[in-house]
This record gives sequence, C-alpha cells and structure tokens, in this order.
Amino acid sequence: MCERGRKSTAMSNPFAHIVEALDPNIPDHKFYNLSKLGDPRYDRLPFSIRVLLESAVRNCDGFLVKRSDVESILNWKQTQTQSVEVPFRPARVILQDFTGVPAVVDFAAMRDAVKKLGGDPEKINPVCHTLYNTHGPLSIIAITISCIKPTSLHKLLILIPAPVPQWGSKAFQNMRIIPPGSGIVHQVNLEYLARVVFDQNGYYYPDSLVGTDSHTTMIDGLGVLGWGVGGIEAEAVMLGQPISMVLPEVIGYRLQGTPNKFITSTDIVLTVTKHLRQVGVVGKFVEFFGPGVAQLSIADRATIANMCPEYGATAAFFPVDHISLQYLEQTGRDAEKLDYITRYLKAVAMFRDYSNSSQDPDFTQVHELDLSTVVPCCSGPKRPQDRVAVSDMKTDFEACLAAKQGFKGFQVTPELHHVKVPFQYNDKEYSLSHGSVVIAAITSCTNTSNPSVMLGAGLLAKKAIEAGLSMKPYIKTSLSPGSGVVTYYLKESGVMDYLFQLGFEVVGYGCMTCIGNSGPLPEPVVEAITQGDLVAAGILSGNRNFEGRVHPNTRANYLASPPLVIAYAIAGTVRIDFDTEPIGESLNNKGKEVFLRDIWPTREEIQAVERQFVIPAMFKEVYEKIEKVNERWNALNAPSDKLYTWDPKSTYIKSPPFFDGLTKELQTPKSITNAYVLLNFGDSVTTDHISPAGNIARTSPAARYLTSRGLNPRDFNSYGSRRGNDAVMARGTFANIRLFNKFLNKQAPRTLHLPSDETLDVFDAAERYQQAGLPLMILAGKEYGSGSSRDWAAKGPFLLGIKAVLAESYERIHRSNLVGMGVIPLEYLAGDTADSLGLTGHERYTVVIPEPLTPRMIVDIKLDTGKTFQVRMRFDTDVELTYFHNGGILNYMIRKMSEN
Repeated sequence: MCERGRKSTAMSNPFAHIVEALDPNIPDHKFYNLSKLGDPRYDRLPFSIRVLLESAVRNCDGFLVKRSDVESILNWKQTQTQSVEVPFRPARVILQDFTGVPAVVDFAAMRDAVKKLGGDPEKINPVCHTLYNTHGPLSIIAITISCIKPTSLHKLLILIPAPVPQWGSKAFQNMRIIPPGSGIVHQVNLEYLARVVFDQNGYYYPDSLVGTDSHTTMIDGLGVLGWGVGGIEAEAVMLGQPISMVLPEVIGYRLQGTPNKFITSTDIVLTVTKHLRQVGVVGKFVEFFGPGVAQLSIADRATIANMCPEYGATAAFFPVDHISLQYLEQTGRDAEKLDYITRYLKAVAMFRDYSNSSQDPDFTQVHELDLSTVVPCCSGPKRPQDRVAVSDMKTDFEACLAAKQGFKGFQVTPELHHVKVPFQYNDKEYSLSHGSVVIAAITSCTNTSNPSVMLGAGLLAKKAIEAGLSMKPYIKTSLSPGSGVVTYYLKESGVMDYLFQLGFEVVGYGCMTCIGNSGPLPEPVVEAITQGDLVAAGILSGNRNFEGRVHPNTRANYLASPPLVIAYAIAGTVRIDFDTEPIGESLNNKGKEVFLRDIWPTREEIQAVERQFVIPAMFKEVYEKIEKVNERWNALNAPSDKLYTWDPKSTYIKSPPFFDGLTKELQTPKSITNAYVLLNFGDSVTTDHISPAGNIARTSPAARYLTSRGLNPRDFNSYGSRRGNDAVMARGTFANIRLFNKFLNKQAPRTLHLPSDETLDVFDAAERYQQAGLPLMILAGKEYGSGSSRDWAAKGPFLLGIKAVLAESYERIHRSNLVGMGVIPLEYLAGDTADSLGLTGHERYTVVIPEPLTPRMIVDIKLDTGKTFQVRMRFDTDVELTYFHNGGILNYMIRKMSEN
C-alpha cells in the first residue's frame, strides 16, 4: 500500500471496531482479518475480490475510499452486474522498459508545471512503491546487441536516454531502477520482486500491483493480483490516486484432468485463450479453480495469466496454494517470509486448497477445461486467439493462402500457391516458397519465464543435433531469455551448447522479436520474398502476432512453444504435417528420415532436468547482484536537481507540450463542432497500428524530422528509444505499414485529406487540419485499441488534434488512456454501426456535450448532412468525468498538487 495512505488510514479506519486487527499467532503484526467479520458473504467471495475488499477496508478514510465502497465490494454478488464504481489502491506500480521513459519525462514536465502554477514541484513524487525495470533491448548509450547468429554481420544498436531514469532515481522518492540487461520486468517480478504478502512497519497486507504493460497479469499466476494500465493512469497511482474501476464480474474457470506427456504449457494457454475469447471475458476477472490447477507449476500458471490480454480479461488470478509456496522456496525466498506468508493468508482465508471444493467461491459464470483434451498447437497467422492444432497447421496455412484477405486469409491466387523463388546465400543456392520460415525466435515473457518449455527447447535441440539435424543458415534465429536465471540453468543443464549449434544464441534479455525488434533479414531473403510476393513465416514463442508487428517481411506469424519454434525452424516451413512428414534428414546417416516424434522430449524428461538444475541458489546468486552487474550503467553521471534540465539539442528527450497554457481554473468542456474524420477504420485496430513502434522508416514524417535535426538514417534508432520525444512520437502515430484505412481501401500509413482530396501521410494530413483550426475524429469498428497497453496510442492521437473516437467497442486499457488524455471515447449504441447508420467518414461531425455530464450518458451526434444519431459517451465513472473536466488525468494531478 502507498506509504502515506497506509499510515493515515490505519488509525482512523471506520471498520476497525468490527475487524480483529491483531492476530495472536503472528506477534507484533497487525492486519485486517476480514474472515473474522462473521459475515457469510466474505466466505463466498472470489479470492480476487477479497484482495479488493482488503484494500478498501485498510484504506477506508471516508474520502478517497468510503464505507459505501467497502459495502459494495462485500456485497459483490449483487453489485457485480450493476456497474458499481469502486476505488482500488494497489501496493506497487511497475514501469516496464520503454514505458518508463515517458513516465519519468511526464513527471519532470509536471514538476515544471506545478512550479509555474505557484506550487511545490516536489509534490510530484511517487508515494507508492515504484519499480522501473529498464530491461531487455534497452541498453545504455551505445551497447550493441547481436540479433542474428554469429555467421551474420548484422547488429542491432538500440540507445536509451539513460540520464532520464538515472535522474528519476535520484530526484524521486520510492522509485527503484533495475538496470538494463537484467531481464524482462514480468519475469523479474515473478522470480524476485513479488512479495505475495507485504510486511511493512508492523502491518501485513496482500501484495498487489498495476503495471504499464498489459502482460503485468503474469504475476496473477503467483497469487498476486495485478493487471496492466495505461502509463497515464499508472502515473496517477504513483501520485497516490486510487484506480477507479467498475466492480468486475468474475468468471470461474475450472481445470480438471491431467495433460498428456507431450503437452507444453504453451499448448494449454493457447487452448485457454481461444476458449475464453469465445466465452467473452473482456473487462472481467478470470479466477482459476478445480483439481487441475494443482497439475500446473507456477511457471505454467504464469504463462496462462500472462496471456490474459489476448483473451481480453482484466486479470487471470490463481490464488496462492502449497505449490505457490514451493515456488517461492525454489526461487530463493527465505524461510521467515514463507512462514508469515503462509500464516497470514490462512488467517484471512486467502490460502487455497484446489482439491477442496468446499472452498470454491461463488462466480458470475463457470466454464471448464479438461487438460487431457489439450493437443499441441500454435496460433496464427495474424492473431493470438486463432489457435491451430499442430496436426492441422499444413492444411490450415494452405487454406489461409486461398482465403479472402483478412485475419485468416492472404488471397493468393491458386496457380501461385506452390511458387518457388531461388536465391543465393553464403555462396549456396536455396529457395523460398509460401510458408517458408525466415524468423524463428524464442522470445517474450510469456514463455521464457517457464523452465519446462525452455528446458524442453534445449532438450529438443540436443536430440536434434544428436540425430544429425541442422537448420538453414538464412533463417534469423534468436534466444532472448526473460532473466539471467534462464541462461544459468540452460548452461548448467548442458543444453545451451546445442541451442547455440542450431543458431539460438542469447541476444539479450527482453521482448525482442515479439515487439518487432528482430532487426533486418538478410538482403537475398528480402529480395526473394519481394520477387515472389511470398507469404513468408515467422515462428515465435511470443504473445502477439498482429500484422506488421513481428517484421514487415513476414506476413504470416505463428505463436508457439519454444520447442515448436525450434521444430519449425529445423523443418524450414510451416507447411508440414509432423505426423506424416519427416522434420528432416540426418546428416549423420544419409537418407535417414527423422520425425519430430523421434526427438520430442516428454514432460517426465523435462521435469527431471528441472528438478536437478533449477534450484534456489541459482536465483539468489543472480538477484543478489542484479543492481551491480551493469557497470556501465552504474558509471553514468546524471543530474540530481529536483527540476530536470532539458537539453534543447536532444532528439531523445523533449519537454512535452501536454501542459502548455494550463491554468488553475477549469475550462468548461465545449461541444466538438464540425469535426473531420482523420481515419476510418474497421475492426481490431490495435495499438500496434496506432502507437509508434519498431524502426523508423526512412521515408516517414519522423525520419524527415530527424533529418532536419542533422541525423543520418543510421542514427534514427527505434520509436521505442525515442518515447521521450513527442515530436518523433506524434509523427510516428498511425505510421504502421499494415494500417488499413477505409478511405484508401488498402494498407498504408496514409490517409485522405478531405478538404483537398489529397492522399498524405497521416501526420501531414493532421498537421494541415490543425493549421486550419479544424477538429478531428476517428471512426472505428470493434475492439479498437486492442493489443499492448501503450500510452502513446492515446498521446499521439491527442497531439494530432483528435478530439474523439467513435467505435463499436474498446479494449479496456486503451479506452482508459484516451480518457486520461482528454480524448472522448464514444461508442455506438447496441445494434448500430457505421454501415447501419450509412456513415462514410466524409461527413463532418458535431458531438453535443451537455451539462451536467454523467457516467455512460447518451449524447447526440449531428452531421452536416442533416442526420442525427445517438451514441454512448464512455466515461464510465465519476472520477473519469473529473479527469475529462480537467483536460486529462495529469492536468488534474497538476492542479491538485498546486493547491496550497
């Protein structure tokens, strides 16, 4: 809990007289023991809701958290379907890699703004425990990370404006910086940072958190309630504001049965993802229960929880049980911590026995999965929820070739399905065809945290080498573990050498290929793909495979377990039926066919190696030196002033314009009058389409800006590394080459400037509208803003002059981010769509904003054609309306902190 809030509420809590605050079994510690309320409603609450309730009781001060909020949560069974708003104050905030840079930049700019308004700038300071993990591809100043096997000369250089986080660690209290090269934040959180139960100043309370990445939910696998929020919302939490949320429905997901010996946790999670997508869990909690949960390790549970954004839930919670405690012991937590964690959770009825059905709480709905029915599978070729059984991969891909352009189609004419394009690579001739694998990456927090699949990949590599198998040298392969622990146990178990022989060397610690940072493909490969207009394939152990995300030259991308990544890389194609076709021929025994079943390790083999080599001493050794291992980082000098000294020459860090002209007085919201539509979208426009990501194209508006600042193309770097420069990020908004805009009826990062009927880059069109003083809107279909939680997916449109978005539905975090930036999220009424209303996007739109505003109210939209229709304004809570009246959440905080 935030230090300030915990101290202020502990003495004045209005529920203290009905809650036993001192447990005799845990001397000298206090906690609100809700199980002693004697209220049968508590015993029927889902375990995830009990965490919300405990936080509300502990922080109940009658102002930010009211007694009525506590009653609403305790009465969850009735209030869950009534859109009841409740506050939640998490114990911690995590800032993930690139997302931490704009957070620190925003805090620096907020300090400047508070000072201009006559306030104390040091009030802008985290009051919650805040971790900033500068993991993975982030490197200090000029560290070079290899992204291809050793035979290649290509390198990927990624820079980070290191003085910013370094300054933040000195200027702000309660902010801890984990240096680059330490691991992916979610895995470091799971293996090292998670408390499970806080022990602070004589108080026990459950660990909980929010993070600036949608896969923060990974920690739910350990029984720590957490989920992703927008960077803007996280900043408010850091400043002591509770999250205002609609009390969620909780879907119970019962697991039973035992998976067969060839199944990996990735197969289970892809099966769960597809099932829950079909069920419909967007905006809800999912809580797992049933005897099948005990069949899953914490790493398995964390893999399932990590993919929570892909099935659309807010959280995917596995309450703590004895296996959780075993994991804590395995990862080096000391016996004293394990003792108080166990006693506290049992005392407050938050410790789970999955075999005891009498502990099963009430749920909104219950769905089931028999683990014995799970089969090996992948997901793709364009979405994580499109699961394909491995046995069907060949026929499914071939069907996708022929199908109409879409999520499962490439619309390749039949006579071109079997085209082959020869090319030369390293003085040898090869050929590519549709389905040829050109990228194979073991990457992403989803799988690299899991010893079973990582060791499984290593054992598969070992058996493959021993069977005389090899890989084609032009395939770009990489291994990016989630932490140094993974490298440690892969080496100790003896499988690292075999992975290396196949080309899977460690290229760094981070998301890498999953976020689009694979680096370029060999030029002969690109030329062959282009010449044949081939649907080349990427295979990765990631969590996202949306169009244009992984690599511009891989139109088909499949998510798979690490062992399957290696298998498809050896085969060299996704057009293979492993049941009937050999994976390759042995080099040791010419002509001998080797099948995948010949080299696939069983769960028993993997578990035996895991028991021997994944041990507590390994975790302790890695994490004891986590903040010391990066000498170059620790040698950096950064300013220690309370106000950041902006460098006008920097192309990485720039004071953002979000607070320009901000006054203490509120401005009355005005109707949006005669707005033009900047972009007209269909369904499933993701934050990958919206937010700047990946490399900066040389012909893009961002490239032109950097060139004007004297940079050469080789110095452009990536959008991620320039998240602290709004000029670059605004120009990179909607710059994805796979952006499909109905105005153009094709994929391109361009749009139609309606007044002139010219086709322009999106930024250039928006700039021309802004220069004329014309407001802008966006039209969209279902699931607008799905994908990673990127605050620049809201900040960028705001800077382009977009005042509102009208969509059929929104991804939860992105809608919140739009609210946080003062952009109005509008939603069609049930049954209405752009097509049903006859909207083309060429109209001009007036959005009538009445007074007073109420949550989720219906408002009118008037068109210049004379047509009027109604939409819902998606400000879901009173707190969100307060943010809107202030022009955004950060403006609200600046005004609040400027008060004397």
